[in-house]
Amino acid sequence: MTKTTAPAALPQLSNAQAPLTRSVEVINEFGARSEVSIPAERDLTVYVDKRELVTLMTLGAHPEWLVLGYLLNQRLVGSVDEIASIQVDWDVSAAVVTTRQGIDRIEERTARKVVTTGCGQGSVFGGLMDEIDRIQLPEGVLRQSQLYAIVNAIRLKESTYKSAGSVHACALFRGDQLQLFVEDVGRHNAVDTIAGWLALQDPAAGAPTGAALNPPALDKIFYTTGRLTSEMVIKSAQMGVAAVISRSGITQMGLEVAQRVGLCAVGRATNRHFLCYAHPQRLLLDAVPSTPLTPEKTP
Repeated sequence: MTKTTAPAALPQLSNAQAPLTRSVEVINEFGARSEVSIPAERDLTVYVDKRELVTLMTLGAHPEWLVLGYLLNQRLVGSVDEIASIQVDWDVSAAVVTTRQGIDRIEERTARKVVTTGCGQGSVFGGLMDEIDRIQLPEGVLRQSQLYAIVNAIRLKESTYKSAGSVHACALFRGDQLQLFVEDVGRHNAVDTIAGWLALQDPAAGAPTGAALNPPALDKIFYTTGRLTSEMVIKSAQMGVAAVISRSGITQMGLEVAQRVGLCAVGRATNRHFLCYAHPQRLLLDAVPSTPLTPEKTP
């Protein structure tokens, strides 16, 4: 008789809601008054097993996913089944996390803090490069036609940025199909939110899009409007993402990490222009423009 293991219970999550924008009155250069929308940035203090851990500045679109992804990306928990519940209460700006068995050596593991370059003042605990050599990314290629479809999908997406500005966006694609689009005041929050959402999904759901193709197309592709820093590359790799596309560029350390883990890093991706910075062997040029393109200026 074959012994089967029951799947681990997913954590209980609240469904905290908060408006992403607010209206304010402004005066323009002609002295005319009008109302515009601005992002509704707010603080969220995270408590783990009654211990205050960190305060995140966020729009709060999906705060439970954000907190879960933050804990995973900080390597404070190894998997989603270590979390019993995440309860967010915007009345007190707090997220209360209860683990199933506690976090081993949490004081020691959170003693060293590295302030990152993320908008909204991101930070990570411990060394950025700790355990990076253990990451094994999936085989496969990013097709140029796929890249163009992703960039166009983001261009057409209705967003807080279009209505209010001042935010970064991240998105997860399977093939060229958008799975999740998240905006926040910092790109580090947006990627953490996607990591949290991804951890809650059924691993068996969604067969790899390019499984029958030769060479196989990558199943998961990550997009960000922000620059590819070491933090963004590491967090993408920890999600099992082997190709990242950015509207912006890449930093030196971001490039070094991408080269080290085998991640295809594409930047300056606007319309049909892009620059592949790392692992170009993962990029299949199947939609080369017929005429040379003039690189567009990207902030």
